[in-house]
Amino acid sequence: MPTIAIAGTFDTKGAEFFYVKELLESLGLKTFTIHTGAYEPTFQPDVSNDEVAKAAGTDIQTVANSDRAYATEMLCKGMKKLVPELFKQGKFDGIISFGGSGGTSLVTPAMQALPIGVPKVMVSTVASGNTAPYVGTSDIVMIPSIVDVSGLNSLSVKIFSNAAFAIAGMVKFENKKVLEKKPLVAATMFGVTTPCVTAARKYLEDRGYEVLVFHATGTGGKTMEALVDAGFIEGVLDLTTTEWVDELVGGVLNAGPHRLEAASKHRIPQVVSVGAIDMCNFGPYDTVPKQFANRNLYKHNPMVTLMRTSVEENEIIGKKLVEKLQLAKEKTALYLPLKGVSAIDVEGQPFYGPEEDKKLFDVLRNGVNRDIVEVVEMDCDINDVKFAEAAAQKLIDLMNQK
Repeated sequence: MPTIAIAGTFDTKGAEFFYVKELLESLGLKTFTIHTGAYEPTFQPDVSNDEVAKAAGTDIQTVANSDRAYATEMLCKGMKKLVPELFKQGKFDGIISFGGSGGTSLVTPAMQALPIGVPKVMVSTVASGNTAPYVGTSDIVMIPSIVDVSGLNSLSVKIFSNAAFAIAGMVKFENKKVLEKKPLVAATMFGVTTPCVTAARKYLEDRGYEVLVFHATGTGGKTMEALVDAGFIEGVLDLTTTEWVDELVGGVLNAGPHRLEAASKHRIPQVVSVGAIDMCNFGPYDTVPKQFANRNLYKHNPMVTLMRTSVEENEIIGKKLVEKLQLAKEKTALYLPLKGVSAIDVEGQPFYGPEEDKKLFDVLRNGVNRDIVEVVEMDCDINDVKFAEAAAQKLIDLMNQK
């Protein structure tokens, strides 16, 4: 019988959690309760708050006598260590929690530490805002609580019930179909590099590889790096490195300072290109920073405005890519599409910029270590099928060499 872990502050929100516990058990599921509050719970949990505190190297008395910031930090630390251990011991099959900003920050780091695929549901007052700090690169399902998690009422009961039914379905109706095991390849894609990556994916799949495509919107790049770090990936087709533009120029879709590191760190074969480095991403047109008002701006859709990168910015971006490629210890290939790095960086399109691209290419040509990085220049744009298939075949060659 599947077991669902229920984690939360049973001291301040005991009635709400006990309601969900009884509901899940009425569905024929077992429950496993973990108390994350600082004080005495309203019902007996399977894992006490003292056990959580001890996992963080302290005790619950010290936590209870401290300020809120310290208490939250210690209990969060304990949960992050304890929850994955309990999962490995087979104590539960999925996990659910509820909370405001504090309760959410207490439990979601522990959820993030669980393997991808383990059902994780968080009902939260902050679920409709920026959820990146809570979800990270995991597969947590966040459900807006609508009202604060404070008492049982006609609305909160409906939300809690829906969340309980959702995780019950996740654990009870597990997909038993097993796909054929194939070597896993990670690829990065943006809307303006979709034809390239689609063609490359088909080429690889036709030759027996499974391709995971990541949308290079910040979270996508971070997630890919995390999966490479975790050992899931056997080859990386990093054709769309646009997230570095946002990191260095100030856009909204950056992937942080460690993008383009994991494959080199773990000696994973990789083929890298410069997809969508012609653009920096902002939100709606009126959100573009004032200092960029006179730049070449393009409304991609009502919610996304693109800005063409300049010669100076491409020099900076090129140097950063060189820095990251210098981390490689195994053969790596860098593919340069000389006639355009995106669908709108070709002749006749709004971001066509031969001078800007030339600066980028020159910095890369002259900067990388040719003993490790093979530079392949092709006289076509990035979305040409020839480019896509050549890059895919090169990755196959590198993986076969390894």
